[in-house]
Amino acid sequence: MSDKPIDADCAGKLTILPGERVDELQQAGLRILQKEQGFRFGMDAVLLSSFVRAESRDRCADFGTGTGILPLLLAGMGRAKSVDAFEIQPDMADMAARSVCLNRLEEKISIVNGDIKEASAIFGGASFDVVTCNPPYMSNNHGLKNPGLPKAIARHEVLCTFEDIAREASGVLKFGGRFYMVHRPHRLLELLETMRRWKLEAKRMKFVHPFAGREANMVLIEAFKGGRPEMRIEPPVIVYKEQGVYSDEIYDIYGY
Repeated sequence: MSDKPIDADCAGKLTILPGERVDELQQAGLRILQKEQGFRFGMDAVLLSSFVRAESRDRCADFGTGTGILPLLLAGMGRAKSVDAFEIQPDMADMAARSVCLNRLEEKISIVNGDIKEASAIFGGASFDVVTCNPPYMSNNHGLKNPGLPKAIARHEVLCTFEDIAREASGVLKFGGRFYMVHRPHRLLELLETMRRWKLEAKRMKFVHPFAGREANMVLIEAFKGGRPEMRIEPPVIVYKEQGVYSDEIYDIYGY
């Protein structure tokens, strides 16, 4: 494992490995490499991207980037000056780096094959304006037959805990910098308490419901480093009008 950005030869022929495919993101002509079988980005990442308030002057970091979807959407749509994206799994990091090349964003996005638990040691304190994270939702690996599989690593806190994420996000953020994440509502109290221990004060929150009248299954959170205790709950996102039919808001977010 290296803490150096992957050296992807973007001037050469882009390699698409067996078992990979190229998907259109429907926004700004962006495309992404994904596994035909295995972990692929989901709606949670797209919703998080739409929730993030980042600007063209912001230096951003993405913790646990996976396929690289968040850096592509942020940098590819002119919403970040640069994005340093951490991914601990070498094959996923390599695929994300090739997606960066596919979109000619190598001057804006660096994929770092490294451990986010070392982010502040690698980049130093107060290095970023924005940190994003779509972390593992499950707090343990009970019942996992193979905790080394990519899906298990993405969904369970196998290689890092939320405490690790909050600590490192606080470490690399400038004072007043913003931390954005998507998570599960059943862990909300724990998340808020953990962030506050690391001087990340939740300021904005939005719940995501599969249908109107159903319980929320996701929550989007914005926190400021060193912010004062004051939070706004925004109107919720309703994913489906009816079974199989997305809401108008979801169509807008996806750019349809």
